[in-house]
Amino acid sequence: MTKTKLVKETKTDKIFLGFVYVFLGVALLIVLYPLLYIISASISNPHLVNSGEMWLFPKDITLDGYRTLLGNSNIWRGYLNTVYYTALGTTINLLVTLPCAYALARADFYGRKAFTNFMLVTMFLSGGLIPSYLLIRSLGMLNTVWALVIPGCVSVYNVVVTRTFFQTTIPREMEEAAIVDGCSNFRLFMKIILPLSTPIIAVMALFYGVGHWNSFFSALIYLSDKSMYPLQLVLREILILQDMSSNTVSNVSADTANMLYSKQQLEAVIKYGVMIVSTLPIIIIYPFLQKYFVKGMMVGSIKG
Repeated sequence: MTKTKLVKETKTDKIFLGFVYVFLGVALLIVLYPLLYIISASISNPHLVNSGEMWLFPKDITLDGYRTLLGNSNIWRGYLNTVYYTALGTTINLLVTLPCAYALARADFYGRKAFTNFMLVTMFLSGGLIPSYLLIRSLGMLNTVWALVIPGCVSVYNVVVTRTFFQTTIPREMEEAAIVDGCSNFRLFMKIILPLSTPIIAVMALFYGVGHWNSFFSALIYLSDKSMYPLQLVLREILILQDMSSNTVSNVSADTANMLYSKQQLEAVIKYGVMIVSTLPIIIIYPFLQKYFVKGMMVGSIKG
């Protein structure tokens, strides 16, 4: 049995690795500190948070912020709206992106280069905000869920990445064998291509899902019915009301000012709680999809 000889690291290699570990350690602290601070602030005494006495670990733990947060009907309604918009929007995104990318990946698709170039132009040029609003209004989609999911139903970048995945991962010989056996294009796509494309489907679902979950600008522009607001817009309303209430403290009596001050402190803690609640689903889902990133994203990122 032969022994494997390890390559001996030179002094230069050790110095380089030392710098790498130091850099990664600093980067880890930069990323982790805001997350730990938000979690600690959401369960700490509001006075200690606002005074700066709590800077990393929670102090005087209290769940008043979460009680107030979870008792707010607007938060729950915004949460449900966001879940609905994300699920519907991601489904539409995948239904458009996957067939489009596969069609552009087929060598026998006439005019695929022209279609690809035409789509790439839209990555650099757009109609602008006002024409987009006028278009949505003329289509009668204002104050509807379609105004949030239809205009961005496909991302050209994601189409290019998915197309490259199909070109570099799915063997052309397998497609030809299926066609020789009498398989139609639709059945080929549904029965063979999609089952072999789980990595890129997971990656695209996560990309589109995170985009819908964090989106608020489209809702701000196209929605005026507050009952349809997504969670991010509800959070924006809370922050605006908090700023407005802070400007009125100096114009009221001492007792009222103290009450408003205590309310502001609680609202600041609620703000951190909303951050946790709004990002929790993505944090939970991400580890289950992370294993697909190397195989799906890295293969599909080679654009040609």
